[in-house]
Amino acid sequence: MTKSIDVRNPRTGKFDYVIIPPPPKLLAQLCNRLRRSQVRWQQIGIEGRVEALQEWKQAILAGRDRLTEALVNDTGRLSVSELEIDSFISNIDRWCRLAPELLQETAKNTSIPFIALQQTSVPYPLVGIISPWNLPLLLSTIDAIPALLAGCAVVVKPSKNAPRFVAPLISTINAVPQLRDVFTFVEGSGETGTALIDHVDLICFTGSTNTGRKIGELAAKKFIPALLELGGKDPAIVLGSANLDLATSAILWGSVVNTGQSCLSLERIYVAESIFEKFVAQLVAKAQKVKLAHPTLESGEIGPIISEKQAAAISDHLLDAIEKGAVIHCGGKVEELGGGWWCRPTVLTRVNHSMKVMTEETFGPIMPVMPFSNIEEAIELANDSIYGLSAAVFAQPEELAIEVAQRIDAGAISINDAGLTSIMYEGEKNSFKLSGLGGSRMGAAGLKRFMRKKAFLIKTNSANDPWWFENS
Repeated sequence: MTKSIDVRNPRTGKFDYVIIPPPPKLLAQLCNRLRRSQVRWQQIGIEGRVEALQEWKQAILAGRDRLTEALVNDTGRLSVSELEIDSFISNIDRWCRLAPELLQETAKNTSIPFIALQQTSVPYPLVGIISPWNLPLLLSTIDAIPALLAGCAVVVKPSKNAPRFVAPLISTINAVPQLRDVFTFVEGSGETGTALIDHVDLICFTGSTNTGRKIGELAAKKFIPALLELGGKDPAIVLGSANLDLATSAILWGSVVNTGQSCLSLERIYVAESIFEKFVAQLVAKAQKVKLAHPTLESGEIGPIISEKQAAAISDHLLDAIEKGAVIHCGGKVEELGGGWWCRPTVLTRVNHSMKVMTEETFGPIMPVMPFSNIEEAIELANDSIYGLSAAVFAQPEELAIEVAQRIDAGAISINDAGLTSIMYEGEKNSFKLSGLGGSRMGAAGLKRFMRKKAFLIKTNSANDPWWFENS
């Protein structure tokens, strides 16, 4: 018998929700059913799939209040949950608009006059998605939507730390008969995610590098693609020519939005010596104005730390930094309020790369600031990491910022802003180093990576090819 899993409420600390993972046999049957239904889903064509997803969007809008309530209970925050739902709905419209053109077949002549080429693509029949807890709705659907439009069936295993949104979301899926046959969620722990890999043709994972490595190894043994979006330790470089007011506001948001619980959060800040003191003063003044969303959801902008394990990691990073000489200017500790774990926006100086807060993923509202003497040193510090997800550069003119950005080992770099890759999905990017593997989930590649290319090489005349045997 499958053991149930108790789920903790991040605001109260109480275990007030239960999920039951599917037994192995039931998971296999579910995946087989999805795989069978995928054939019909592919056959209805892109127009039929767009129509189904637009019908789904209407069901989501009708059930938005229930979905919002569930997300708030999952994460303990309101404004980010509302933004998450807005982004989710926007993604449906965006991919429905782009997919028809991206899925068009092409035909052309080749370098051999009597051979024509017809190019097409076919979807992977069943895509598995393992998603994290920090943005549970958005990150469980960011890959699912383009995969569905590509013609795949999709099964999602969300995090056991934030599963409450699944029930109201499934009710919207079930409102669309064509969609419910090819798209579903299964709840469970890491064991369920591991089991899922045995039943799918492609696996997507968003989460830690350590878990991503294990998933990549399992996928390789099964000989299926693994698309991995993993950890980050994103740097920001602020040159002496930067607009300080703009830079401090952008970096504050990019570091602490969603309580810093994002792989795209800025976690290391390198500032030119000439402006270092002014930068720190402005950043601290602004950080102190950002309040906790406690005791009510509307009390402030910063929600609780969702994962109890992550709260311990943030505390460990702060204690390690303090023991090694870091100075705290605001915030500086993980505190328990009403049963939940909270951390105020924290600015640290006198930090260096011997500290965990500068080298390991913190995943909290922590802003360690370190001075540099020249651009070469700034670039060297920014690249001194096992990660390469994204970054930010602040400088005037913007051409100088781009010159610096070109030398940073990261896939997406915001210029005179922060976290733009979490807002805009147009630019294709790859994860560098240990931050991931596989094609870009942004831009056209975000859909095309769920397709396998086929080429039809067509002989257009009845004459013998010049390379055939002469007497045959």
